[in-house]
Amino acid sequence: MVTTPPNKPIKRPFLAVDGVTFGYGREPLLYDVHLQVQQGEMIGLLGPNGSGKTTLLRLLSGVYRPQQGKILLEGHDLQQWNRQDIARHVAVVPQELHMPFAFTVAQMVSLGRTPFINFFGSPGKHDESIVKDALHAASIEPLAERIFNQLSGGERQRVMIAMALAQEPSLLLLDEPTSHLDIKFQVETLALVQRLNRERGVTVIAAMHDLNLAARYFPRLLLFQRGIVADAPPAEVLEQGVLRRVYGVNVQVGILRGAEHISVLPPG
Repeated sequence: MVTTPPNKPIKRPFLAVDGVTFGYGREPLLYDVHLQVQQGEMIGLLGPNGSGKTTLLRLLSGVYRPQQGKILLEGHDLQQWNRQDIARHVAVVPQELHMPFAFTVAQMVSLGRTPFINFFGSPGKHDESIVKDALHAASIEPLAERIFNQLSGGERQRVMIAMALAQEPSLLLLDEPTSHLDIKFQVETLALVQRLNRERGVTVIAAMHDLNLAARYFPRLLLFQRGIVADAPPAEVLEQGVLRRVYGVNVQVGILRGAEHISVLPPG
């Protein structure tokens, strides 16, 4: 007698964007977006300015609410969570952060514990241990007593990542983390994010403007133009015809030493 093997349980996605539409006026900026992300993925968002990359990050962080559709994180509807609930699961690293006060690096990283401390409370030993670990993970322990506003751009970026780590997030969102940085700090910043993803299993979604860096560090890329027009590994997304259609320019795409090293250059 032939028996039918039992069906394997369907793995629930860590993050699900289900038919999300959002815009600032009559014309939606994102239209009917569908996306599933498994825990531990590292995803880069690409697209021209105004294509919806930052808007999606703001939707995923709960800053914006979908006009249609819903976003589920670990099976929970983000719209049912308050800001504190979201901050205990999702951390955001902005492009820039200017502080009006002369906070030290250690004080800045301690701000990451805010979602876990009562309004009239103060950090305890557990919080201090997490802050110390975040400083170590971001390799900024020697900067702990430096003033944040006096640091270089690359150093500030590492502090913001450490601050996000202090939230102990399951989802880390970064908005163009390499903008305004020289190439040395660009590489160091993305190498740090990659290491944290691999060692700690943090799911990473980052908006990127540099196609070459995105191809080097992100195994999965999403290309935006009022929604997702491509979702695949770099070798499939960074294709000449696709880039010409989305960015409106001709480029040359070369693969060096395997698909993980893709170079996008202007035609010459």
